[in-house]
Amino acid sequence: MSAVVSELPCVQAQMPEHDSLDSVLRHWNGTDDLWVFAYGSLIWRPGFAWQERRITTVKGYHRSLCLWSHHHRGSRETPGLVFGLDRGGCCRGVAFRVAAADVPVAFAALWEREMIDGAYTPRWLNCHGDAGCVSGLVFVLNRGCANYAGELTEESRMAAIRTAVGRSGACLEYVVETDKALRANGIEDCRLGALVRRLAPAC
Repeated sequence: MSAVVSELPCVQAQMPEHDSLDSVLRHWNGTDDLWVFAYGSLIWRPGFAWQERRITTVKGYHRSLCLWSHHHRGSRETPGLVFGLDRGGCCRGVAFRVAAADVPVAFAALWEREMIDGAYTPRWLNCHGDAGCVSGLVFVLNRGCANYAGELTEESRMAAIRTAVGRSGACLEYVVETDKALRANGIEDCRLGALVRRLAPAC
C-alpha cells in the first residue's frame, strides 16, 4: 500500500460520448493514483488490481437494470439485462483506488469489458464518502445506444433475468450476486432487493 495518495480534484467533469481511453487519461500526469466507481458487477468482480476501496455516492444517476446484454449475460437469441447508471437520483457504490503503476493495464481491461458496444459513456464524477470526495471514473448509461432497454414491464424484466445466459454466466446470477455484494458492503438498494426477493424461487 502506498502511504501517500495524490487524488484528482473533486470537480464535476463531463466527457464526450465514445471517448477513447487515451482521451479519458489525457489529463493524467502518470504518477497519481486514480479512482474507479463500481455500481454493479465491478463491486464483486473488479478484474483489476486495486489498493483501497471506499463506499461512496455518485449524485445525479441511479442504478438500473436498463441495458440489454447480448454478450456477458445474455445472447442474441435470449438477451439478458445488466446495470447502467441512468439519469436522476443518486447511486451508492464502491470506489476503488488504482495505483498509478497499475493504471495502464487496469484501465485497458476496463475498456475491453465496459466499452464493447457503446452502452456506456466514461466520465470523471464526484464520488462522495465518509473519508471525503474523490474524482472517479464512472461508466454512465448512454441512452442513445442500441441496447437501451427503456421502460420494461415487470413480467418482461423477470423473464429476461430468469432465462438469459451469456459468456460471463447467467443473468440471474449477475443480479443476485450484485445484490449480495451491495448488502455485504452495507449498501441498501430497495428496488433491487425487492426484485431479488421476487426472483427467490428461481435462485
